[in-house]
Amino acid sequence: MLNASYEPLCVVSVRRAAILVLSAKAVCVADGEGVLHSARHALPVPSVVRLTRFVRVPYRSHVGLSRRAIFARDGWRCAYCRGPAETIDHVFPRSRGGGHAWENVVAACARCNHTKGDKTPAELGWRLHSAPAAPKGTAWRVLGHRAPDPRWADWLDLPEAEAA
Repeated sequence: MLNASYEPLCVVSVRRAAILVLSAKAVCVADGEGVLHSARHALPVPSVVRLTRFVRVPYRSHVGLSRRAIFARDGWRCAYCRGPAETIDHVFPRSRGGGHAWENVVAACARCNHTKGDKTPAELGWRLHSAPAAPKGTAWRVLGHRAPDPRWADWLDLPEAEAA
């Protein structure tokens, strides 16, 4: 759902989008696949809707930290060996004062997580393939860890690789 200024606000269900369009609170900007039928009307399934009135929304300044969001940020790959990730790992162990923050948490495979244990990557001679950081951008604020629909790419400023 887009604000009246075409700024992405959130993701709503097809049912909610159809109700907004039928009540004239929103207009359909892009159609999805299929048609919704009633006794008297046929409505193309809306993929993107835009509100007719501007809504001021106070945004959170950060993206919430969750297990699924960590996996999505790291592409479901281990930060150490690039194998499939199964667990999360604190780069600087919590038992040594490391925090539970975006900059200290990475996705890891069970083998690397177990081998690393209560040590830092530097103590083992390991290095991270990329420095962990909080995700940024409109897509993360609106979608979180969800995969975007390719039809939303124009409004979410997604790179081509993510949109496909």
